[in-house]
Amino acid sequence: MNIRFITKNRHKIKEIKSLLENTGVSIIAAEHSIDEIQTENVEALIRDKLLKAFKLVGRPVFVEHTGLYIESLNGFPGGLTQIFWDKLQADNFSKLLGVGENPKLIAKTIIGYCDSMKIHIFEGEVYGKISPVPKGPRDFQWDCIFIPDGESKTFAEMGEMKNEISMRKKAFDKFKNYLLGE
Repeated sequence: MNIRFITKNRHKIKEIKSLLENTGVSIIAAEHSIDEIQTENVEALIRDKLLKAFKLVGRPVFVEHTGLYIESLNGFPGGLTQIFWDKLQADNFSKLLGVGENPKLIAKTIIGYCDSMKIHIFEGEVYGKISPVPKGPRDFQWDCIFIPDGESKTFAEMGEMKNEISMRKKAFDKFKNYLLGE
């Protein structure tokens, strides 16, 4: 089964291909840009992005959105994480949010899949905290500031081990189970 994945993020493509290997599902990266609506309502964001993606490729397609939900900011930035991250970057993010009384947050991945008949949504989440200083490679956005509960390293420091416990893995395990059960 071939499924298109709309993204230009090469790190996500690599990670997702790894998560779905040995399933008989082939991921075809469709490197298109889709303007995302800017909203805290992530389900609305995913549905809008998915419908635009399906209209663009006309075949089974999925989109993915991962966001940070910071406890001390009442779940903000959520669906607006990319904008928030682009403005602050790693050092400022940690300086502002990783040294306070409450650095707790949730990293959540939501996958939207459209098979032409119906929209399916799959979620995965990991609780953690913001590192007081960025650690590890900074090439995959906020991995260098996210420390999962029960761990002492950031996602960036974990390397491939991250794929064993990540929110993306949890969401893709649900997606994979759905695809294999079809």
